Amino acid sequence: MVRYGVIGCGAIHSVHCDALQNIEGGKLAGVFDIVPEKGMKAGERYGVPWPATIEELFEIVDAVTVCVPSGLHAQVGIGAANAGKHVLVEKPIDVSVESAMKLIEACASNGVKLGTISQHRFSESVRKLRDAAQSGAFGTLLEGDAYIKWYRTQKYYDSGDWRGTWKLDGGGCLINQGVHYIDMIQWIMGGVRAVQAQVRTAAHDIEVEDVATALVEYKNGAIGVIQGSTSFYPGLAERLEVHGKYGSVILEGDKPKLWKIDAEAAAQGLYGGGVLMQPTPSLHLHDQEDVVAGAAGDPTAVWGEQHRLQIQDFTDAISTGREPEITGRMALEPLKVILAIYESGRNGGARIEIE
Repeated sequence: MVRYGVIGCGAIHSVHCDALQNIEGGKLAGVFDIVPEKGMKAGERYGVPWPATIEELFEIVDAVTVCVPSGLHAQVGIGAANAGKHVLVEKPIDVSVESAMKLIEACASNGVKLGTISQHRFSESVRKLRDAAQSGAFGTLLEGDAYIKWYRTQKYYDSGDWRGTWKLDGGGCLINQGVHYIDMIQWIMGGVRAVQAQVRTAAHDIEVEDVATALVEYKNGAIGVIQGSTSFYPGLAERLEVHGKYGSVILEGDKPKLWKIDAEAAAQGLYGGGVLMQPTPSLHLHDQEDVVAGAAGDPTAVWGEQHRLQIQDFTDAISTGREPEITGRMALEPLKVILAIYESGRNGGARIEIE
């Protein structure tokens, strides 16, 4: 039985704690927060100890999930790794490649597992889209887009002194709200080669961006768009679009809004199947009934279930000795894309290649 400690009892900790109460081979064994009252509140809620120091937490656990501000992920994770504990950090892995690499190296040198939360990769619809993109079902991949047009008030940013700062948040709408969808689109499309971007602080009193748009060039030659914001009232559902020679798929909130891939139909007539306006799950999807019918009852679409699946995978990796499905090194990819967008924005939209 893998005993877990949750470090950081802010907004996301309850998702981790709830998940840890519903996995096999692992359990929640303790919580810790530098604000004692937060640790006590979480400990009492979940019926587990809330040690006064992080060192005391390490004495009663085998692994930790790190739910502190992003700019502290590596620092806290390295401390856990040096104590011989397996480390699962919330997104992003950290706010700089240098810090992320120190965490990766610390876990490797201490012989412990390292994973980073990217729970949407455990969505059935996202997995099917990635399989379709990488199996050649689309034919030539032409474009992959990610839209994260959310809304946050000034009060949201004022609610924590780390929010909206370069040091601890690492950036704004891209690295905090957008990182999951940037990770998914780069994973689906097979990696990003370069970006060109415009980045703005437009509607909030914060250090970092609240509006960003990037043109993307993928390693396979396809292009795309990444748009992120926390300024667009009332906030729209996040959206992924993938287009290839033989079809198009649109996911909104991880659910298929359009799934039309048909090599034969794509070659018919002068205009293919015509223009689809405002696609809905019931429109022009008869040839992908397995995908769409499954979306309505998809258990992975339930809030918290994707976290549970990823924590279950991490637990199984510890128990069997294999690598987790999403490793620390994999988490470097979306971080590099985001940091390249920031660099391009600072340099007037210059093309930035990603190593």
